[in-house]
Amino acid sequence: MNKMSTISSLSRSSAAGKKQAASVEFRNVTKRYGNVTAVDDVSFTIEPGKLVTLLGPSGCGKTTTLRMIAGLEMASEGQILIGGRDVTNLSAADRDVSMVFQSYALFPHMSVLENVAYGPSVQGASKKDANEMAMEKLELIGLKGLEKRAPSELSGGQQQRVAVARALVLEPQVLLFDEPLSNLDAKLRRRVREDIRELQQSLNLTVAYVTHDQEEALAVSDHIIVMSNARIAQTGTPRELYEEPANLFVADFIGDANIVNGDLVSLAGPNAQVRLGSVTLDLPHRGLRQGAVKLAVRPDAIMIDETVSPGALAGTVSKASYLGTQVEYEVESPVGHLFVVQYGRKQPIAPGTPVAISFATQRGVAVIPEA
Repeated sequence: MNKMSTISSLSRSSAAGKKQAASVEFRNVTKRYGNVTAVDDVSFTIEPGKLVTLLGPSGCGKTTTLRMIAGLEMASEGQILIGGRDVTNLSAADRDVSMVFQSYALFPHMSVLENVAYGPSVQGASKKDANEMAMEKLELIGLKGLEKRAPSELSGGQQQRVAVARALVLEPQVLLFDEPLSNLDAKLRRRVREDIRELQQSLNLTVAYVTHDQEEALAVSDHIIVMSNARIAQTGTPRELYEEPANLFVADFIGDANIVNGDLVSLAGPNAQVRLGSVTLDLPHRGLRQGAVKLAVRPDAIMIDETVSPGALAGTVSKASYLGTQVEYEVESPVGHLFVVQYGRKQPIAPGTPVAISFATQRGVAVIPEA
């Protein structure tokens, strides 16, 4: 926001009456650094009020994409639109977006209140209005009463919340998160990601969120854009990506997957009979024809039983790990080495035990179209 009158009116608005969320659209966007292409002909749309995660390994282009939304990097080719407005050549200050950085980037010499009020103050709000706006956001994210503390007096999770409040205080059209939970321990990451998701939904915010953590992406996202080698590998809902991976990279990257070889023997409507060792599975063929195929089999879709019956796919437990809520196994089988997860079992099956292997086809077995 660039006008004092707009800032003042926003400071008096209620949490329920915020600015309308905006869409984000990339049209054939490419970013080059000399001879290196960091983002290659990428197109996608983030719908207003949705949280979309850019997910992928280091160097895939996800952070560069986020920085181009923010205006911190300029596109080499293509168009970037926010709320239907072409912002391709606009600076970061003119894009009405805010970013929460991985490092939080809080000013150590300022109090929590001063950190959050800094943005409105720089943009011309009076100290009174800036403090009112800051207090509103601190109360919203559960930090009221801590406004006089220095960042060094806060926990990691509290510092992260201050960074979110500072990003929210100017009511941006789009809120950006760059690996926001990477500095937190596992238990706190889970709690804070739930806070971010609840805040995004309650305020109807448009959010672009970058992470390399698959579980985090599955937990918070309306849609996920999986990137690999500067391109989009697949876009979809968390369920679509997990249950219907478009290619081998996505199948292997999203969650744990056993990649095994099978044989598509016949087609019947949308489904196919797929032979996997000595068993035959009825699965959606996903456009594939008869012949050799690869399948992604999720660990919890594999069932093992100590009672081995004739004709069953036989295996042998090679390793068992008790993890409280689940037992993880490594099982040797005719179709390869399998990673298996069983929930609710208290006594693990001992290594060396012969087992019968079966598959829950409705819970995570899919042929991979582009194997």
